[in-house]
Amino acid sequence: MVTGDRPKRKYDSRRRQEQAAATRRSILDAAQHLFERDGYVATTVEAIAGEAGVGLKTVYAAFTTKSGLLRALWDLRLKGDSDEAPVADRPWYVETVEERDPVRQVRLIAHNSCLVKRRVGALFGVIRDAAAVDLDAAALWALIQSDFYENQRVLVRAIHRNKGLRAGLDEGAATDVLWTLNHPNVWLLLVVDRGWTADQFETWFTETLTQQLLATRRGPSVRRGP
Repeated sequence: MVTGDRPKRKYDSRRRQEQAAATRRSILDAAQHLFERDGYVATTVEAIAGEAGVGLKTVYAAFTTKSGLLRALWDLRLKGDSDEAPVADRPWYVETVEERDPVRQVRLIAHNSCLVKRRVGALFGVIRDAAAVDLDAAALWALIQSDFYENQRVLVRAIHRNKGLRAGLDEGAATDVLWTLNHPNVWLLLVVDRGWTADQFETWFTETLTQQLLATRRGPSVRRGP
């Protein structure tokens, strides 16, 4: 009896990509849980693979190193999705920069900052602590600082363009103030260490930024040196 060849099964690349993305998310979720619970140093790649329910080779194939996994985790949680667009191109950031009312700008800064910190607040501490013992983590922490400062500078410039900065406060000093108050360490101190809620932090942050930056509030003259 002559039989014809069986038709070849059509390769479903979309399904394969979805499965790969789901596996990647599982690994990242497992890594975040262990990093935040046990710390970066104590967490092994083997433990992450076990927590995620995948093989060790799968983790290394996706992220190469533990520090590579930490960087990928940071990037995902910072943006909140897998879109490659940087923070400066995100709609919520652009909205704040383009807002014409300085008071509303400050409120948007505080609100959007707290939304991000709800996602990555504890992860800030993981990266900061890892930076003391891991060169790649130290490079990531330094990159976070430089990118973060530049983003704050753009926001301050937008407030200044709207004539919102209080008298005696130049752009450089205002950027330093915003960078300091919005710094991850302040969130870690008040929310993680002192037990503030995210809502309490946002209220305090909004009020403090308004007092320190805006022309509607009095404050001492501050200039950032020559």
